[in-house]
Amino acid sequence: MPVSAVVPRFRGGALIEWADHEYREPGPGELRLRIAANAICGTDRHEYYDGSPIVPGHEAAGIVVDAGPGTTTETGSPGVVYLMDYCGDCRSCRAGATNQCFAKRGDVGQNTDGGYGPYAVVHETNFFAVGNNLDLGTATMLLDVMGTSSHALTRARAIRPDIESIFVAGAGPIGLGLLVMAKVRFGPDFPVYLSDVSAWRRRFAESLGGVTFDAGDNEAILDASPDMSFDSSGKQAARELALKASGKRGGLICVGHGEGLSIDVSRDLIAPERAIVGSEYFRYDELPENLELLERHQDYIGKVITHRMPVGDLDEAFRLFFSGETGKVVVTQEAGA
Repeated sequence: MPVSAVVPRFRGGALIEWADHEYREPGPGELRLRIAANAICGTDRHEYYDGSPIVPGHEAAGIVVDAGPGTTTETGSPGVVYLMDYCGDCRSCRAGATNQCFAKRGDVGQNTDGGYGPYAVVHETNFFAVGNNLDLGTATMLLDVMGTSSHALTRARAIRPDIESIFVAGAGPIGLGLLVMAKVRFGPDFPVYLSDVSAWRRRFAESLGGVTFDAGDNEAILDASPDMSFDSSGKQAARELALKASGKRGGLICVGHGEGLSIDVSRDLIAPERAIVGSEYFRYDELPENLELLERHQDYIGKVITHRMPVGDLDEAFRLFFSGETGKVVVTQEAGA
């Protein structure tokens, strides 16, 4: 049966109101989740300031409360929601590249109701069960923080398998994700350099083991001479500096959407044999390995979460997140999240 609930409505201009909403019952191949937690993302800025016709929230974790016909997931199963509602049949999906689906059915929390409401109806194929070893607030780390960052590191190693250091432009949530995932995957002594305009973010990154620079300290960034560089800032100047800083046989992995990039092909690419690569979200089949890593390192990775706030304080959670002085802010909806 449909379920009625009160949900946040993003009206634009940083105004969030509350209104009645009806969630339909799940259809064939679908699940209805009771949302427990959703992590705020920088891309939520659009919905917060410009408004949204649906309930936003694309880093959601919850518990299955209803299962539609043809599903095999048991009610009561905790898990996270993979943003991209991939088709499963196209050439990309058959190759496992679900983040490059040619016939995507939607994006949960961006054009279908997401995790700031109390429920979400999703296809079973983009639900990933996590078991009972994690609270669901921590489980949200599997999404943008771990998933997006780990996928970018995998893209980098395809170019430079012998990576011995990296540089990250931008110490926001994705930059922090690159920091913790590099430490988890390559070892605690693996050098990770980061730059940011925010002194608070630089200090926070240092507390997680990073070496940081002011974003304007070009000389120090170049002197770091990382094997590979990543841009999570979306800024053209940061991208160009990151590419210039990366070593021979290295290159730049662009993770943050935003501005453009100007290069001198001979100087920047051919002579040093560098590459420039895009990295979009992550593949669904990367989730099992990341779950194992999170279960083993949840005390460390969980430090990226600096605030957990109830959904009733959603306004304050957004204001705090966009102040630039937080790690991840997780909005919770029930005990244990």
